[in-house]
Amino acid sequence: MGRRTLILNPKLESYDHLDPRSKALIKKTIAFFESRGKAKLKTDDHERTWYADFLEFEKKEQLFATFLTPEGYGGEGVRWDTFRNCALNEVLGFYGLAHWYTWQVSILGLGPIWISNNEEAKQRAAQLLDEGGIFAFGLSEKEHGADIYSTDMCLTRQDDGSYLASGSKYYIGNGNKAALVSTFGKLTDTDEYVFFVADSQHPNYELVQNVVNSQNYVAEYRLNNYPVAKADVLATGRDAWDMALNTVNVGKFNLGWASIGICSHAYFEAINHASHRRLFDHYVTDFFHIKQLFIDSYARLSAMKLFAQRGVDYMRCANPDDRRYLLFTPMVKMKVTTQGEEVINELWDVMAAKGFEKNMYFEMAVRDIRALPKLEGTVHVNMALILKFMANYFFKPAEYPETPTMDEPVNDTFLFNQGATKGLGKTQFHDYRKVYNGVNLPNVNIFKKQIRLLKILLMAAKPSKEQSKDFDFLLILGELFTLVVYGQLILENAKIKWIEDDLIEQIFDFMVRDFSKFALQLSQKGSATRVQQMICNRMIKRPAVDEARNTRVWENYVYTMKDQYEMNP
Repeated sequence: MGRRTLILNPKLESYDHLDPRSKALIKKTIAFFESRGKAKLKTDDHERTWYADFLEFEKKEQLFATFLTPEGYGGEGVRWDTFRNCALNEVLGFYGLAHWYTWQVSILGLGPIWISNNEEAKQRAAQLLDEGGIFAFGLSEKEHGADIYSTDMCLTRQDDGSYLASGSKYYIGNGNKAALVSTFGKLTDTDEYVFFVADSQHPNYELVQNVVNSQNYVAEYRLNNYPVAKADVLATGRDAWDMALNTVNVGKFNLGWASIGICSHAYFEAINHASHRRLFDHYVTDFFHIKQLFIDSYARLSAMKLFAQRGVDYMRCANPDDRRYLLFTPMVKMKVTTQGEEVINELWDVMAAKGFEKNMYFEMAVRDIRALPKLEGTVHVNMALILKFMANYFFKPAEYPETPTMDEPVNDTFLFNQGATKGLGKTQFHDYRKVYNGVNLPNVNIFKKQIRLLKILLMAAKPSKEQSKDFDFLLILGELFTLVVYGQLILENAKIKWIEDDLIEQIFDFMVRDFSKFALQLSQKGSATRVQQMICNRMIKRPAVDEARNTRVWENYVYTMKDQYEMNP
């Protein structure tokens, strides 16, 4: 008897946890992809076909307008609701990164508009959404990448108080068709930062090229004395700077959900293939190492979803006095997406050469899964952010009320009122020890010992000034810290969702192994001191061996997924 799986099967998922309008829209989105079929999905991907049919569908069904218009700026049912947004995130990722990407960069493009105090721009954006418009986020530049301190987009003030904008932006999704492109630059007279909106169809907006070989249009565009009216300016100075970072806080969370969607579809394809293929007079799924690859990737994918779901709760309960989401959001972006790579790597070892074949979804998955850790700030950038929270997380916990599943159909108003982006080191968290101490399972207990040793390292052998400048050293330390936070939210959500002990133990089986791997790497660093090496070596633990549990996870979770889903041809 199979347990209820966490892994999305779009043909069976009821979406009864959503309100009727949201449920209907997501079901229609699934029906759109299934009626188009896999052959069309693959042909469009290979031919790099612009997804005009999807955009026509979303316009007709008011998909983006319903999900991406905050309450008060549209008709009945419109709101910015992270809980339901992530349901759509997962579905779009499931059917391929291209269609997810146009949704994702629309979210980023809308962020500065909804954060701003410019009511005229907000009403304009709402109207354009209603008309089926997509949006773009003009932040990065060819010469500077994400180094927004160094922007070369310049706005020169005119006598009538308007501006002329000149400069170029690079790697801007939807830059070919965006109704509005939220663009970051500097004022030449005051040297202040500025955010303004531009129209991609304006004659002074020059579309230079698509910088990628893909269905998506990831634009290089240039503004040539582009006229910027006062009504086009969203913010200046510190407000414009905060607007950039707060938009990324909202948007980068989606990348983990795209990884979850991609891995889920790839998992079905892999188990269907392996369970029907016979080699050496055995089904491929009879081989011990294949079972282990499936079990491990199932546990990793389940953990990705448990963590990301719990991350939604902390985004939605956020307020000026509760900014815990500032740690969990970059982790959904960084940790969940890199775990997605691990899942695909393991499944690819099952699929082998089949994973290259042109008619397989898997061929897209292995390419696209690599993109997600590298968008909206690299793993390194997000790890640098995460490390700022480590001291308070371990040593200065605060009291917070219990956070339930935040699935109410309400507008997430705070996400567009996050305030200043400074003072991250003051953010406090609830005590992780209470969460871990509430669970008494063999692998969780081993993991708790590893956490205690990490705390000893931070107290008795914390990084020296020289080590703190060695980002590779800090990156490995950050990986160890990240695993603690990852495990905490997984356990919180496992309790809420009544996840069985077998699956929790299987998740912590790989968590113990991953912790050991990073502890070994840290001890092997040339700059590691004798004391650091000694503590790290004690962190290297073996998970609890339980063959019976392994068998139950295989039989009750993994093998029951075969023949459960296949995309319509």
